[in-house]
Amino acid sequence: MAEKLIRTPFPIVTVEKSAFKETYGGAEDIVTVFCTLIHTTAPSDTCLVTMHPIGGTGWLPIMSQFARAGLHVLACDSRYRGADYALNMEKVTVDLGSCMRHARETLGYKNIVLLGWSGGGSLSAFYQAQAENPTVTSSPCGGGPDLTREKLLPADAVIMMAAHVSRHGTLTEWIDPSVLDETNPDLRDPALDLYGVACSPPFSDEFLTRYRAAQIARNKKITAWVKYKLDSLEQAGRVNEEFAFVTHGTMADPRWLDPLVDPNDRVPGTCYLGDPRVVNNGPVGLARFCTLRSWLSQWSLDDANACGPSSLAQVSVPVLVVGNTADDACTPSHTKALFDAVSHESKARVDIKGANHYYMGQPELAKEATQRVMAWLREYNFPV
Repeated sequence: MAEKLIRTPFPIVTVEKSAFKETYGGAEDIVTVFCTLIHTTAPSDTCLVTMHPIGGTGWLPIMSQFARAGLHVLACDSRYRGADYALNMEKVTVDLGSCMRHARETLGYKNIVLLGWSGGGSLSAFYQAQAENPTVTSSPCGGGPDLTREKLLPADAVIMMAAHVSRHGTLTEWIDPSVLDETNPDLRDPALDLYGVACSPPFSDEFLTRYRAAQIARNKKITAWVKYKLDSLEQAGRVNEEFAFVTHGTMADPRWLDPLVDPNDRVPGTCYLGDPRVVNNGPVGLARFCTLRSWLSQWSLDDANACGPSSLAQVSVPVLVVGNTADDACTPSHTKALFDAVSHESKARVDIKGANHYYMGQPELAKEATQRVMAWLREYNFPV
């Protein structure tokens, strides 16, 4: 019988002066980050710290597996848990910093390993790079925080697990380039409409080249409009005001229809959120609801800072990259890009055959992934 897990929830509360409030509830300058410490009765000197920019990681199957294997897991939610319309990646990095400091100084763990799950991968890589050598002095929209003054505590190792390269890179690969008018998403270029009658897999190299270029162009077009809108507000003397907008069509990656594009063991015609044709304009699609400053910080291909590969290139601690071969969100090109970016030799890559993005319905594969991670930690003398 498996040992019962102990889950201890607690908040980390900090004070942060800001020009305006961007999260719901609470006093204006109070930031609350909710955490859950997961473990068994066995003590451990090693703690996995994990955070996703908007998602909760504490109830993912793999986290329970790690805890039952003897590690302690600190699952942390950023201030933007569940709502990314105003998300600022630099502020999320500060949130992760408060959790890292709590794990080290309050909870007293000797060894701290950053576990970057899915969208938490680029966050963890960016955090570690800024903790080792801080360079970012503001968010892309011109406001704080200044990460060179945050005194971020570095981790002792980094694990990238089922991770993509970045929020802005992933959105650009998924965005629907057939949308011609941001205010009227039904106005489309039929030659680029992935779900229209003119397009069907398998897709030619020529089509994919044209399609990817159009995706990049759409991201840049939205970014240009965002900057124009921010400048207009400033010129009108409304410097602290925001503007909310909707981005339609954000789940149109040819990968979901054509298994030959970035091939792995995923099921064609599906994505990690369900039917991509439905998700493309559904409420849970990437970047569906956003604000101007947030777009620049998390979605702009030209401006966002939190990039997994470029950050990992600056990281000096050991790095493990874990890919799932049936992942229907983070495909092999992302796993390869993350691994190849690490510039030192203290790195390893593990692929879990047949595993989907969340290990849902796959307890044995989650167990295998846990064992592979534990073996890697032992190689670097982390007591587990």
